[in-house]
Amino acid sequence: MKTKIFCDIADYKIIKFFNKKSLVNGFTTNPSLMRLAGAKNYKNYSLKILKICKKKPISFEVFADSFSDMLKQAYEINSWGKNVYVKIPVVNSKGSFTGPVIKELSDNGIKLNITAVYTFEQTKKIYKRLNKRTKSIISIFAGRMADKGKDPLPILKRSISLTKKNRNIQILWASTREAYNYTQAKQIKCDIITMPPKVISQIDRFGKSFSLMTLDTVKGFLIDSKKSKFHL
Repeated sequence: MKTKIFCDIADYKIIKFFNKKSLVNGFTTNPSLMRLAGAKNYKNYSLKILKICKKKPISFEVFADSFSDMLKQAYEINSWGKNVYVKIPVVNSKGSFTGPVIKELSDNGIKLNITAVYTFEQTKKIYKRLNKRTKSIISIFAGRMADKGKDPLPILKRSISLTKKNRNIQILWASTREAYNYTQAKQIKCDIITMPPKVISQIDRFGKSFSLMTLDTVKGFLIDSKKSKFHL
């Protein structure tokens, strides 16, 4: 089984670049990335992206906080394209589980990406409410767990084991921090890993020998010392 690579970015030019790359199978965005990309109008900017990303799956997240408004935004976002996944946070800002929203949308055949997942218990609750005939993604924030000294692998492994019998529901390794995470994701047979452009570029250079890496590192030190005009 191949672990698919999604690019975690909302920058139009970068999406246009990676949309042409066979290494990248899809894209994920969020409100923070949209803001960083300079989006002023959420819908208009998303539709601009969809003019170039017409086939590969791409996730756009709701930014409402109440369940009723989440549903309104989700139906709107879903209407933008057949390759669109609607991102729903596992809880709102008050900590309320978005199960009712997930169930209604999934039962209506809307492809979902449930985000900000940190525990296996959350995965189980989400899985229970997803319609098993509707394509869905559960995004587990492995990198942010590791940032806090937590090992994300046990949660990912248990989640993958829970969903592996259903091809429509996939587990996504989110908040990737380094290229080796891709190797880890493949080893545990994670369906998808999403990562920033810089890390994808590193994966594109996988296989370089250690001797060449040593040589490149030493050359880099030498070049920088010459540029700095160091003398002893």
